[in-house]
Amino acid sequence: MSNSRKFFESLTGAGKSIAVLTSGGDAQGMNAAVRAVVRMGIYVGAKVYFIHEGYQGMVDGGDNIQEANWESVSSMLQVGGTVIGSARCAEFRAREGRLRAACHLVQRGITNLCVIGGDGSLTGANLFREEWSGLLQELVQSGRIDERSAECNSVLHIVGMVGSIDNDFCGTDMTIGTDSALHRIIEVVDAIMTTAQSHQRTFVLEVMGRHCGYLALVSALACGADWVFIPEMPPTDGWEEQMCQKLSENRADKKRLNIIIVAEGAINSSNKPISAGYIKDLVVRCLGLDTRVTILGHVQRGGTPSAFDRILASRMGVEAVLALLEACPGTPACVVSLCGNQAVRLPLMECVQMTQEVQKAMDEKRFDDAVRLRGRSFENNLNTYKLLSHRKADAELPHAEENGGEQEEGPHDGPFTVAVLNVGAPAAGMNAAVRSAVRVGITEGHRMMAVHDGFEGFAKGQIKEMGWGDVGGWTGQGGSLLGTKRTLPAKHIDKIAEQMRIHGINALLVIGGFEAYLGLQELLAARGSHDPLCVPMVMVPSTVSNNIPGSDLSIGADTALNAITGTCDRIKQSASGTKRRVFIIETMGGYCGYLASVGGLAAGADAAYIYEEPFDIRDLQSNVEHLREKMKTTIQRGLILRNENSSENYTTDFIYQLYSEEGKGVFDCRKNVLGHMQQGGAPSPFDRNFGTKIAAKAVQWLSKRLKDFYREGRVFANTDDSACLLGMRRRALVFQPVTQLKEETDFVHRIPKEQWWLKLRPLMKILAKYKTSYDITDSGQLEHVTRPRARDTEIAITI
Repeated sequence: MSNSRKFFESLTGAGKSIAVLTSGGDAQGMNAAVRAVVRMGIYVGAKVYFIHEGYQGMVDGGDNIQEANWESVSSMLQVGGTVIGSARCAEFRAREGRLRAACHLVQRGITNLCVIGGDGSLTGANLFREEWSGLLQELVQSGRIDERSAECNSVLHIVGMVGSIDNDFCGTDMTIGTDSALHRIIEVVDAIMTTAQSHQRTFVLEVMGRHCGYLALVSALACGADWVFIPEMPPTDGWEEQMCQKLSENRADKKRLNIIIVAEGAINSSNKPISAGYIKDLVVRCLGLDTRVTILGHVQRGGTPSAFDRILASRMGVEAVLALLEACPGTPACVVSLCGNQAVRLPLMECVQMTQEVQKAMDEKRFDDAVRLRGRSFENNLNTYKLLSHRKADAELPHAEENGGEQEEGPHDGPFTVAVLNVGAPAAGMNAAVRSAVRVGITEGHRMMAVHDGFEGFAKGQIKEMGWGDVGGWTGQGGSLLGTKRTLPAKHIDKIAEQMRIHGINALLVIGGFEAYLGLQELLAARGSHDPLCVPMVMVPSTVSNNIPGSDLSIGADTALNAITGTCDRIKQSASGTKRRVFIIETMGGYCGYLASVGGLAAGADAAYIYEEPFDIRDLQSNVEHLREKMKTTIQRGLILRNENSSENYTTDFIYQLYSEEGKGVFDCRKNVLGHMQQGGAPSPFDRNFGTKIAAKAVQWLSKRLKDFYREGRVFANTDDSACLLGMRRRALVFQPVTQLKEETDFVHRIPKEQWWLKLRPLMKILAKYKTSYDITDSGQLEHVTRPRARDTEIAITI
C-alpha cells in the first residue's frame, strides 16, 4: 500500500442516481445494507431510489421505483427480512422484461444499480449490464426514449452484495444473513438439548442448504453434533453402521443425548438424497433409541439480524456506493465482500463461475474438489469438525506407536503433558476453546491437564487430567467452567514452576485476556531462574474488550456485541413510544473503545465516546445540537454510547446531566449502565467457532514445537519464538512471539497502539449524518478470485 492516503471527500455523487434492490430469497441484514446504501448515497450528494419487489418492481415501474430520503431508512437496521420487498421474477429473464426495466431506469436517470441477492440475482444483473447499450438502442428505435436520454445514460454500473443465508457464494467468506441464520439454528439446538437430555433422546435436525452444507457444518461444529450430513462431502459407503456405532459409543460414555444435523440437500456417494426421516428410521431400527426429527425451515430466515450481519451489511453498503462512484465505463460488475475482516471487491462473474464449478464438481462426484472450491474457510471448518467429532481408539494415537517402536521424537515415557488454563475475566466461547484444545490434544497423543482458577489455582496445584468425555457439551456453555482469575503469576512463580515440575508439564496453553498476555510475559521473564518454565507456550485471546495486541478479534467480543445490540434495540423501541428521548448507554471495555464503537455501528447510535478518540466540551455541545436538529424530523429518539473509561471527567453521569440540561424543552434523557450482562450469556455461533478453530490450531502448533524442542529425553524451550500469541491479523491466523508484541502495546491503558476498527468509526458518523473524513486507501482495488491450490496453508478463520 502506498504512503499517500486517499479520502472519500474527493469522490462526489452529484448528478448521479443510484437504485438499490433486494432480490431472491430474503436474508437478515439486507435492510442494514439498504440503509447504508441510501445514507451513503445521499451523503455524497447522489439521488437514491428504492426499487420495491426486486426485479419485478423494475419491470413494472411506476410506484415501485421511489426516491428515498434519509428518514426512509430509519428503524430498518434491527428488522429482519427486507422491507423493500423481494420477488422472484420470470419476466426479467426474458429480453422484453429487461427492455421494460431499462426504460423505467432511463426515465429516472438511474445508471448505478446496487443489487443485494444470491448468485441468480447477480448473474441477472450482469446480463442486464452487458445488454444495456443494445436495450437502449431498441428503446430509441421504438420511440420509448429519445436519443439524448440514451446518450446521458449510456453506461450501466452494477455492484452486488451477496445476501444469502446459505453462504453459498464463492469469493466471500461470509454472505449477509449467514451469521443470523446460525443464531437461529443454535438457539433451537440449545433449546432442544435440554429436552433431549431429560429424556435421553436422539434428535435429527434438518437445516437449510439445498446445494451448500455451510449452515449444517458450522452449526454442527458450534454445538458439537455427533454426526453431520452435507452435500459437499457425502458419507462413505457403510456409513449407516459407522454412525450407529458412534451413537452407541457416546451413550456408553454416559452421554444422555445425540444430535445429528442434516442439510436439506444432503446426498450419499451415489448422489441420492439422505432425508432426516430416513436417518430417524435407521437409528430407531438399529439402536432402538427414542428419536425425533425437527425441521427448522423458514425460522432460519427470520428474526432480527445479528450484530455481525448488521456490521457486515453496513460496511458492504458503504463500500458498494464507493465502488459505484469510482466505476468508469470499462469497470466490470463487481461484488463487495469480506475476506477475513477486510472489505474486498471481486469481479462478479468470476465469483459466479466459481460458485457454478462447485455444483459441477458435486454433480460429477468430485467431492474433494467441491470442498476446496468452497474456499479456505469451508475447508477449515470441515477439517476441524472431523478432528473434534471422531474419537480415536487408543491404538490409533501417535504415542501408541512410540511406545512400541523407535523413540526418536517422542518422550521416552509416552505422551507429552499439555496444561490448559483460563486467565482474566470470563468471556463467552472460552469453554468451546478448552473443549477443542483437550480433544485435539488427545487426538495428537498428549496428556491434557486442566488448571482451575487461573495462575492462582496453578500455584495451589488445582490441576487435573481431562478426558475426551469430560468436555462433552462445553461449546454452548457461557463463562468459564475451569474458573478464571485476574491474578498474575509473578508473585506465585516459584510455586507455579514447582507444580509444572510435579505434573511434568511440557507445554502451556493460556486462554484469556490482557492478564493472560501480561502473565505470559512474566513467565517468559522467569525462565532464566526456573527451568520448568522453559517449555513451549501459546496464548489464545479471549476477552469481551477485544484489547489484545496481535489480534484483530478476541473470543467473547462477538457475544458481548450481540448483548449490547439486543439491549440497544429494546431501548430504542421504548424511546420510539415516548418520542423525544435520548438514551446514554455505558459499555464495558476498559480503555478499549471496540464495544462502544462497533456496538454503536450495529445499533445505529448517534455517537460513541471512546478513550482512543479524545473529545471535549465542544464535541459534546455539537452532539447535543445535532440531536436537537434530529428531534425536528420524524426520527424523535437518540442513542449515545459511552465506553466506561473514555474520559476521567466526562463521566456517564456528567454527560447525562449535560444532555438533560441542554436538551430541556426539546428532549429528555435516560441512562443505562449495561455492566456484566456483556460478559454473560450463551456464546454466539461466531465465538463458539472462533474459539474451537483457534484453540485447535494452537494445540497443533504446540505439538510441532514439542517435537522441535525435545532433546536428550526432555523438552527445553527458551527462545522468544517458543512463547507466542495466536491472533487473527487481517485475513489469516498468525503466531507472534509475545516479546515482539511489546512494541505494539500501550501497557498503561491495556490496549494495542494501533487498532483496525478505528477506521470503522467514520461509518457510524456518516450513517448518523455527521460530516466526517473517511480514509478509503484500502478500498478500490479490484482483486481476483483466487483458485484454491490442492493444499492451501493459510487458514481463514471467519466463520
